[in-house]
Amino acid sequence: MLSLKFIQENPDWVVERLAVKEFDAREIVDQVLELYRKRNETQNKVDLRKAEMNKLSKEIGMLFKSGKTDEANTAKARTAELKESIKEMDQEFDRIDEELMELQVQLPNIPSELVPAGKTAEDNLVVDEGGVKPELGENAKPHWELAEQYDLINFELGVKITGAGFPVYKGWGARLQRALINFFLDQARENGFTEVQPPYVVNEASGFGTGQLPDKEGQMYHATADNLYLIPTAEVPVTNIFRDVIVDAKELPIKYTAYSACFRREAGSYGKDVRGLNRLHQFDKVEIVQVAHPDKSYEVLDGMVSYVKSLVEKLELPFRIVRLCGGDMSFTSALTYDFEVWSAAQERWLEVSSVSNFESFQANRLKLRFREEGQKKPQVAHTLNGSALALPRIVAALLENNQTAEGIRVPKVLVPYMGTEIIN
Repeated sequence: MLSLKFIQENPDWVVERLAVKEFDAREIVDQVLELYRKRNETQNKVDLRKAEMNKLSKEIGMLFKSGKTDEANTAKARTAELKESIKEMDQEFDRIDEELMELQVQLPNIPSELVPAGKTAEDNLVVDEGGVKPELGENAKPHWELAEQYDLINFELGVKITGAGFPVYKGWGARLQRALINFFLDQARENGFTEVQPPYVVNEASGFGTGQLPDKEGQMYHATADNLYLIPTAEVPVTNIFRDVIVDAKELPIKYTAYSACFRREAGSYGKDVRGLNRLHQFDKVEIVQVAHPDKSYEVLDGMVSYVKSLVEKLELPFRIVRLCGGDMSFTSALTYDFEVWSAAQERWLEVSSVSNFESFQANRLKLRFREEGQKKPQVAHTLNGSALALPRIVAALLENNQTAEGIRVPKVLVPYMGTEIIN
């Protein structure tokens, strides 16, 4: 969340930078400035009335002692008027604050200067790529056909039990899920991330803290009776560990990892791009989260990108890394890198990870701060997170890219987790 002070001091720059995200902030910024002016004007009036009350309070006793009863009673009546006026102004002050908050939460995060201009995914910038695309031949099958052939995933059974987008994994399919989760968690721990196991439902304050609420796109499942939300990613509960917390600067960066199921309504999704594992309502993911010093958060981001790159390389998947353009970025991100792997049978790139720096945007909402040694006033920290990795499209690419006449080859790093070199 952008601070009011920052908006007030940099209104034109805020509008200019948010235009990179294809967001027209002029009207909201102008409303913020006007409300900020009214807020300050109201505060000044309150301060003047309080000063007058203090002066009158001192005079009333002296007037009574001097026998000037009428003047003392007039002063008391004026004090009562001032108290009522201040009460009304305090209510006005609260109303203005509520309106300011409503406007604040509508403004996205400011994009980094590194963010390329553009409106859609076609304008994203490819910054790295690697691996070799496999040549499968004419009889290559997409993953949903392979899943049926080897009895790995039953999509229809998921429809029966719940609905579309909730597949049932079976046999080697279930073991592949578990193997990937354990592999990703082991890799994260070896790279200095502390593993946590978070709740899969969060309260409203947690959803607000990381920017999922207010939910403008209707992507979150809401348990209305308890006013709780199913998490769209472990980022939400893990980052909220630090809500209303002041950490010691010497502890930074703080590195956490978590496995969770993730739940997304994906409202409006349809067509060939959502077939099979391409887009689900429930899926598994290992997340990495860091709390960083503002001076080092982009160095931390580069390290997270390198780490996720190592995962896809170890899985022997052809990949590319793209820096998202302004129009394709999330509401909360300052800079995002997406990882895509090549799906050989579908002949298309599939997004499997987003790694983002949110700078102070989430931390402002969370009231997450750090304190330097010897300093009394804490500073706002920076938060980052990334998928390391999301399973569905990784599984899709692994099945398609490794299909052979004998069965589906298991990448070497997963063989110890799977207990087999081939699925047949």
